[in-house]
Amino acid sequence: MSLAADILDAARARGVMIATAESCTGGLIAGALTEVPGSSDAVDRGFVTYSNAAKQQMLGVRAETLEAHGAVSEQVAAEMAAGALRLSQAGIAVSVTGIAGPGGSEHKPEGRVCFGIAQPFGTRTETVEFGAIGRSNVRAATVDHALQMLMDALRD
Repeated sequence: MSLAADILDAARARGVMIATAESCTGGLIAGALTEVPGSSDAVDRGFVTYSNAAKQQMLGVRAETLEAHGAVSEQVAAEMAAGALRLSQAGIAVSVTGIAGPGGSEHKPEGRVCFGIAQPFGTRTETVEFGAIGRSNVRAATVDHALQMLMDALRD
C-alpha cells in the first residue's frame, strides 16, 4: 500500500474529507492522493494558489499577512490551510508554500517550504529546509513531507 492509500483509509476511518492548498507543488499533492483508485470518497478538493492574488481570492489569505511575512512563511501556510478547510467540505486540510528554485534569496533560500495542517480544532505549521537540491527534487520532497504530515495528523 502506498502512503497516499493509507492516508485515504485513515481519512475514511475518521469520517473526514481532505483538501489541499498548494503553491510551490502546483497540485502535485492532490495528484498523489487522487492517483489512488476510489479516492473520491476521501478527497474533497485542491486549491492551486500560485500567485499571491490567488492565495487571497481563493483562500482568504490576508494582504497584511503577505505584506508582513511574505508568501513563504508559516503565517501564510496557516492561513492557506485554514482557508482551505473553511471553504471546502473537508475535515482536514494541508497547505504548502515555498521556494522550489532555482534561486532564492538570503532571507528565503531555495528549498525552504512552509507547511500547514488545519483541522476544526486548530492549525499547526512547520518549515523544512530541503536545500538547493533542484526544483523537481524540492517539489517531490514537499509532496512526501505533506503526505506524511497528513498521515500523522489523521493518526492523532
